[in-house]
Amino acid sequence: MPNVVIVSGSPSGVSRLNGLTGYAEEKLRQLGWDVSYLHVASLPAEDLVLARWDSPAIIEANKRIEEADAVVIASPVYKASFTGVLKTYLDLLPQNGLEGKVVLPLFIGGTIAHLLTIDYALKPVLSALYVKHVTAGVYAVDSQVKKLEAGGYELDEELGKRLERAVLGFAEATELFKSVKSSLSS
Repeated sequence: MPNVVIVSGSPSGVSRLNGLTGYAEEKLRQLGWDVSYLHVASLPAEDLVLARWDSPAIIEANKRIEEADAVVIASPVYKASFTGVLKTYLDLLPQNGLEGKVVLPLFIGGTIAHLLTIDYALKPVLSALYVKHVTAGVYAVDSQVKKLEAGGYELDEELGKRLERAVLGFAEATELFKSVKSSLSS
């Protein structure tokens, strides 16, 4: 069974981003995947800010990424880019920390004006971390994710369809990548 780490760059525990990551988690679990989260804002702030590569928390987080078959990178968009806390964590990954991983970006912002954030802000960083396969990500606008009074989130129909296509494409690409890697190592 493939395993995936959802890396959330949200500084808030109640972000609408959780609507996207929750949807991805549910779909991947339905496919039999093992899903775990890495909330980078929960890592020790001092370790992140002071770039403590040898911090036990950072070492453990990096180990989880290393052991994953695939990674979902999720972030709200602020000032036309992903969050600083996410960038700070990505800076602490080894240079080849995402090599051999399939990556699915999930971003959310207040306006459609930041639609290209994945392409212009995230992909160059992923390239520097040796990511060779970034699947079609999803950029959502806050108004497409409704917070429910009882807890949880409701996605508008169009966003739900885009997320489903993206998650299924991500799962398919990861399975294909794993089978090719397996046949090459045999």
